[in-house]
Amino acid sequence: MSIVFLLDVDNTLLDNDAVADDLRRHLTEAFGEERQQRYWQFFEEIRSELGYADYLGALQRFRLAYPRETRLLEISSFLVHYPFAERVYDGALDAIARLRDHGTPVILSDGDVVFQPLKVERSGIGEAVRGEVLIYVHKEHELDDVEARYPADHYVLVDDKLRILHAVKQAWGDKVTTVFPRQGHYALDPEQIARYPAADITIEAIGELRDLDLERLRA
Repeated sequence: MSIVFLLDVDNTLLDNDAVADDLRRHLTEAFGEERQQRYWQFFEEIRSELGYADYLGALQRFRLAYPRETRLLEISSFLVHYPFAERVYDGALDAIARLRDHGTPVILSDGDVVFQPLKVERSGIGEAVRGEVLIYVHKEHELDDVEARYPADHYVLVDDKLRILHAVKQAWGDKVTTVFPRQGHYALDPEQIARYPAADITIEAIGELRDLDLERLRA
């Protein structure tokens, strides 16, 4: 049986909440609490409009609102040169290496076309999956493209959002095994947990994939 492992990035392989916290501190130091909050308002507006997180887009909108804030260049540099490799979860790359012994690991992520690929590359995740990276606007709407690019008898989807796991399960049924790592604010949100059915398998940390019975994933 051929198997493809579809792996999310943010709060699945990489602690994106910690990245956001670091950005929040830098914004506060540079502009103060009020304008730091304003940045995140722009961020949420853009996410509502586009359907994905766009950190650089929010920074551009912040610039239009405050055109004389010269320290914006510091924030831009901070984002572009962020040490993403330090935010990869313990055991994540080892888990990818083990999955490769049983199938093809592929990144399946949402995001913008600049910052998200940069994050995958700089973190070492892209190298770990040997360049097998898919980044869409709404990945749950692109499953036919995923199947065309990576045909397999079975898929395993690992994602911190039950919403995504549920949507893909509805589309693919028994052809996919869903794995829910309880990491990050989405995975720990009681409202989100109550809204969607449980995944096929729940783990507390991505490193547990190293020791998971892969026959159980196929089943």
